[in-house]
Amino acid sequence: MMTTSSRMWCFLLFTVILPIVPTLTEVVSSVSDCNEFLLDAKPPEIPDILNGNNILDQNRYKPICQTYRNSKKFLTLYDIENRIPVFSAYKYTGETTQKRPETPWMIEPQLEDRDTNNMRDEKYLNQACDYDYKDNKDYNRGHLFPACHAKDPNDKISTFTFTNIVPQAITFNSGRICSDWISA
Repeated sequence: MMTTSSRMWCFLLFTVILPIVPTLTEVVSSVSDCNEFLLDAKPPEIPDILNGNNILDQNRYKPICQTYRNSKKFLTLYDIENRIPVFSAYKYTGETTQKRPETPWMIEPQLEDRDTNNMRDEKYLNQACDYDYKDNKDYNRGHLFPACHAKDPNDKISTFTFTNIVPQAITFNSGRICSDWISA
């Protein structure tokens, strides 16, 4: 029979070891691998790109379970040839009044065959990077999953990945998508 102190020791050991078990994300083989972000767990039909759950050109279009701090945040189908997302899917949790995060733009290393699966802020070949938007007078970074639609700070930060943005006309992107958003 286990004593109270040995049960406590096992519990403490379990709580210390459990957090270091990695939760890895990857470019998955199907959008259904991250279907918790899709309406009724069904992917959209996109002619010549996505038919049902089948990606028609798997060398070009990569489904990504976007992960930040080892937690899945949203789904993106990414076109590595054009270096632009086809779509990002997320669960809308409502606007908040939290400020826009001051965070660097991140990339998805799994598109680059790197040794980690969490977002980070470096330049790569198979996705857009800061250089693509630098000194552009007509377009800037437009979120597909707006940071203001995320509920908590980590969810907000996770939206600042180049695989979640598209070139957007500055005049269109300078409006307020979120009524309570506090500009930074």
